[in-house]
Amino acid sequence: MNSNKIKWPNSRILELFNIENPIIQAGMVWVSGGNLAAAAADAGCLGLLGAGSMHPELLKEQIKKAKSLTKKPIGVNIPLLYNKTEEQIKVALDEGIRIFFTSAGSPKTWTPFLKKEGCIVVHVASTPEFAKKSQDAGVDAVVVEGFEAGGHNGRDEITTLVLLQQIYNKLTIPIIVAGGIGSGAAILAAFAMGAEAVQIGTAFAATKESSAHENFKMAMCKAQFNSTFLRMKKLVPVRLLENEFAKKIAQAEDSCATKDQLQEILGKGRAKEGMLNGNIQEGELEVGQIVSEVNEILSCNKLVQKLKHEYIAAKQSIL
Repeated sequence: MNSNKIKWPNSRILELFNIENPIIQAGMVWVSGGNLAAAAADAGCLGLLGAGSMHPELLKEQIKKAKSLTKKPIGVNIPLLYNKTEEQIKVALDEGIRIFFTSAGSPKTWTPFLKKEGCIVVHVASTPEFAKKSQDAGVDAVVVEGFEAGGHNGRDEITTLVLLQQIYNKLTIPIIVAGGIGSGAAILAAFAMGAEAVQIGTAFAATKESSAHENFKMAMCKAQFNSTFLRMKKLVPVRLLENEFAKKIAQAEDSCATKDQLQEILGKGRAKEGMLNGNIQEGELEVGQIVSEVNEILSCNKLVQKLKHEYIAAKQSIL
């Protein structure tokens, strides 16, 4: 079968976002700029800008860049815990964005407003409880994200497989599954368990179009099965690629460091220093547990083609 003409299972997500493939490129801090969102969109997926690391003016610039590179739908991922959220939402609306993924806050806060503006709203949840609250708040779909995912995670450490089983028959809106998805076989498994799309972060972070520093991309390619750890649960849990900074955090946690002591070690701007500027020893490198399966830097298009080929092969192997 030609992967360009793949027939996906029935998915409301394809119609909701007007996309060809039920794959969402995650909106990640420091790596998901206009180039990546546009490339993912042109590959038939939904491309998301990661607004969490962008001041409103930068977000405006990156939206314009993405729109100059593709005519296909793109969206933004906006964490709701920052004081710039309202301004980011205004900028995105002014620039014509009508697909919003929200996270790290209550879906009740902005969903009614965005729906009145004619937007599609998706919220990210790490527990069955929050997934149900997202549906009750009126979102169009929910991302259920297991703690295998990179970056900031839920405190309950529910795995993707378990979380999907806990929630798939309790919601009526479409489910997008995230956390540890890095192959076509994983996409097939997600569909078999009730998901209608997947959200992929780490594999897209390592693509040519990602704004991640080349040092960070090469570090991802060299990662092993045990190269990531969930750290800083006293602050905000985050999955990190092991380096000198992560080791300092681990040593502090083993010594029962307080929240303030951990914050002092973390400091400010450490994620930017690692992921964007390329300081792979002292920077904060946020990646998912599936990073060990990243072994080359592909274009977005080649990554998506690879996922589709793997999906077809996995499906044929069980027929």
